[in-house]
Amino acid sequence: MSALTADAIVPHLQTRWMGRSLHVFAELDSTNITVREMAASGAAHGTAVIADAQRRGRGRLGRSCESPAGKNLYLSVLLRGDIPMDRVAQLNLLAGVATCETVRQWAATAELKWPNDVLIDGRKVVGILAELHGGAADRAVVVGIGVNLNATLEDFPEELRDKAGSVSMATGAPVDRAQFAGHLLRALETRYEQWSRDGFAPIAAVWRALTPLIGRRIRVQEPGAIVEGTVVDIDDDGALRLRLAEGGEHRVLAGDVSVLGGYSAGK
Repeated sequence: MSALTADAIVPHLQTRWMGRSLHVFAELDSTNITVREMAASGAAHGTAVIADAQRRGRGRLGRSCESPAGKNLYLSVLLRGDIPMDRVAQLNLLAGVATCETVRQWAATAELKWPNDVLIDGRKVVGILAELHGGAADRAVVVGIGVNLNATLEDFPEELRDKAGSVSMATGAPVDRAQFAGHLLRALETRYEQWSRDGFAPIAAVWRALTPLIGRRIRVQEPGAIVEGTVVDIDDDGALRLRLAEGGEHRVLAGDVSVLGGYSAGK
């Protein structure tokens, strides 16, 4: 697999501002940590950091992520500007939409699991972590995206081999990491500009179209509780709305989702 470098990515980078300040490293502790440090030093809106490997990659709920070298894409971007606190969570779903749309250019069956994991045939191929930094005057959001592009089953720990996958495992063909990175940065810019201009509604509509969850019965492992219900919709704060069997609704803000009957059972 060829090395992932800025020179390889730039020909695929059809953006105006996203990723125009581009930093590519052979190895980092975490791309999110590096972008956070750059933000504290005044880095520009749209700054992007990519690592060929990560030593301390993290996912949602504080989980560690496998980040081997030479196979996948580990990317973080910096978003600045007037981002109201009540809209920050929407960026999680926006990033999921943009990433799922990019994966679909290689694997048309990719879909979204709440809030922003991308799955192919029920296997997770993307993890996204958005982190808020700074105060009202200097608020910044760091969005980290890890995409399993060319990983093989042997690259995953034994306990994840029935749950994790990669784009190349699904398609049977290797993915050009530089091309994918360029396309993803373009998708992120397009969706962010749409969100800034038109609000969350268009993003939410695409999220609904890309998820198999609406109308499905799910189980959610929340902190300290297990909840089951039928997915009704998502709210503007990114919460998942469930209709409970005993009546009423329940909002899920954080937790692990599993579909009762499995993803292949159909809507």
